[in-house]
Amino acid sequence: MVCVLTLTMNPAIDLSTSVDRVGPTRKLRCTIARREAGGGGVNVARVVGRLGSDVTAIYPAGGVTGQLLHNLVDREDITSVSVPVGGETRENFTALETATGRQYRFVLAGPLLSEPEWQQCLDVFAAQSDRPDIIVASGSLPPGVPDDFYGRIAAIAKDWGSRMALDASGSALNAALNHRVYLIKPNLRELQELIGAPLGDQAAQIAACRTLVSDRKAQVVALTLGEQGALLVTDKGGWRARPLAVESVSQVGAGDSFLGGMIWALASGCALEVAFKYGVAAGSAAVLSPGTELCQASDVRRLVEQVCIEKT
Repeated sequence: MVCVLTLTMNPAIDLSTSVDRVGPTRKLRCTIARREAGGGGVNVARVVGRLGSDVTAIYPAGGVTGQLLHNLVDREDITSVSVPVGGETRENFTALETATGRQYRFVLAGPLLSEPEWQQCLDVFAAQSDRPDIIVASGSLPPGVPDDFYGRIAAIAKDWGSRMALDASGSALNAALNHRVYLIKPNLRELQELIGAPLGDQAAQIAACRTLVSDRKAQVVALTLGEQGALLVTDKGGWRARPLAVESVSQVGAGDSFLGGMIWALASGCALEVAFKYGVAAGSAAVLSPGTELCQASDVRRLVEQVCIEKT
């Protein structure tokens, strides 16, 4: 049985480098670039695999960068199912300005997928012979893919009896919530956009999460708050995790690592509150790694002992 199945409709090659200062016109002499497999579900799969669970990653791939993506995913010992598409898989670019410590992130839109191409992705997903315990759909939808795509995935997950975790935003998230997914992981900006109101304090944030649960949009809401920690809300109550005191090297991939840590723990049979602690530890561990490396298993296991959660 496949423990975890991830779907990434807009994968990427994440390229990262550093430069003394960023400025216009002049040539910016950068350090040697690193290339990593990227995109929400691919990153989650990388974390789940590093922590020790079986995981299969499904994603469309096209062109030279698509082949490189497939090779990079294979290097992580993840079962890879790539769906050929005509467009070139996108690249994202992150530059660290060493003089100030600022990160500059350039995120491309991704290739235009035709209806036969995105339908083939859906068909490949639906044709999986092993029914996973957990399905993770994560990341943006590329041009051409309908807003209700994740909703279609949610319907399949419900039919299979699988738990679906969703990390998306905007209309793609809204459409999927009509099917009551198991878990969503918004950040504060995404939750505010979903609710349509500012959420300036913890009470407002908890109330918004509880509304989503009581309205049967999601069973679990895991809200990541960056330097403010994270919240977990279910129909059984809420929990708050304070941020860990770690020195940040890169903020890239913290959200994907958080979700990957939670998914690994849930797939391993951990209680939800324990999975929440692993999520916080994995998100914190990610900022210790440069560029787009995501969290390392040894850091996650060390930091999880430091995570304290309290009822809200």
